[in-house]
Amino acid sequence: MRLFLTCWIIYALHFSTNIVREIYLTLSIGDHVSFRVDEYAGLHPDLFEKADYGWHVGSNPGVSMLAAVPYAVARPAIDIIVQHVREGREQKHQTPPEYDSPWPMARKFYEESWKRGYDVKFALASFVMQVLCMAPSSALGVVTMFLVLQKLLHSERTALWLALLYAFGTPVFFRTGYLNHNLMLGHIAFWGFLLIWNPFGWSRESLRARYVWTGAAGGTALLFDYSGGIFLIALCLYGFVKAYQEESLLTGVRLSVWYLVGALVPVGLLWFYQWQSFGHPFFPGQHWMPPVQWIERGYQGFGWPQFELLTLLLFDYRYGLFITSPLMLLAFVAARPNSGATSRLASRELWFILITFVALWLFFGGVNYTRLQFNTGIRYLSPIFPFLFIPVAVTLSQWSERWVWLIGIVSIAQNWALAMYRDVERGLGVLDPVFHVFAGGFQLPLLTTLSRFKAQFGEVFVNGPSPLPLFVLTGALLYVIWCARSEPM
Repeated sequence: MRLFLTCWIIYALHFSTNIVREIYLTLSIGDHVSFRVDEYAGLHPDLFEKADYGWHVGSNPGVSMLAAVPYAVARPAIDIIVQHVREGREQKHQTPPEYDSPWPMARKFYEESWKRGYDVKFALASFVMQVLCMAPSSALGVVTMFLVLQKLLHSERTALWLALLYAFGTPVFFRTGYLNHNLMLGHIAFWGFLLIWNPFGWSRESLRARYVWTGAAGGTALLFDYSGGIFLIALCLYGFVKAYQEESLLTGVRLSVWYLVGALVPVGLLWFYQWQSFGHPFFPGQHWMPPVQWIERGYQGFGWPQFELLTLLLFDYRYGLFITSPLMLLAFVAARPNSGATSRLASRELWFILITFVALWLFFGGVNYTRLQFNTGIRYLSPIFPFLFIPVAVTLSQWSERWVWLIGIVSIAQNWALAMYRDVERGLGVLDPVFHVFAGGFQLPLLTTLSRFKAQFGEVFVNGPSPLPLFVLTGALLYVIWCARSEPM
């Protein structure tokens, strides 16, 4: 619980104000229980109109459906605030305030949102979605990592420190800044993997139920994004091989059927969404999208893996996996013969992780939109983070404590700077946040955004927005959480 609260609080503190396409569908579900986003037409390039069906989002609906729950709960309070602001503006005949963003499209988006009366609604809703959906889901993923490492390494202390490294020394920190289906998809698939792997020693009587729930996890991954199909197939094959090796061929087939039964519910929900939104249950939303950049290559931008894209996914200076998180390279050290990793992590599970990574890498190597990651940082390979970190942690557990501390400090410094500054589009890419923070001091994304409204907050941020008071308050709260003693029963 302490680890969960720590991650939740720190993740929420680093809330980013990015308004992504999934937010529009979340609002429509929470406001109208509808998949149509007509009222937000023209605010995002991934919103498009289909004849007789209205405006929709060209992405899978999973994360929006989930985030709609906390938004619906908070909606009455948000509506009151939004209505109060609108009435005040009408009385004062205000004009859109200047938003001093370095990106022209961001300035244009804010102006249009203000004119439609959505700026405050977007701000509050995105905050609710991050604090009550995205942040706790990532915090739960960190707790899961701790529990798994505790079983593998037989040390609560080591597991705790490595779980904190996963939380704040990997791009999990960066990607949790706003509603993000890629990372959440990865954690859901990871939970499904653990149900079949069973490092916790659950009884054999629960085997069928675990396969059903794993199927639900794989199907939910597909509901979140079509890249989740990699995990849907990989988990099914892994479950079959494990049952075949440990039981029999017949058991493997029978449990695979139960896996498919579990997957049917979320996959059926995806088909229902596509039928309701576009008139066909089996074509993805991208099938109906109007022409955009790269869409002419392959099928709606998806084709065979390309060497250029495969290289960019791993080594691009703005979003490459091993540039954003060099720590992940240690996962492949565990695959070396006589590395010692197989004494703690069975070779079957290790190779499942590495093969799944390669499959996901090849999948996105054929997605031409991969090139657009430069404006958001690492995104497409986010689902593999929890999987790769298992062999990373096993490798680190065998190294000298001095080296582990050095690697941990460097990794946390890099990823904390990335979570604070977030801009990898300009300058030195991933390294730019590090230099910016070391040269300009600490910051928080929300305060940075507010400081760009100079007419409203110029006096408050006359010397720049300082996050230090919030850091001190957060530190005091975490001190209380970790130093509080449990009362004896």
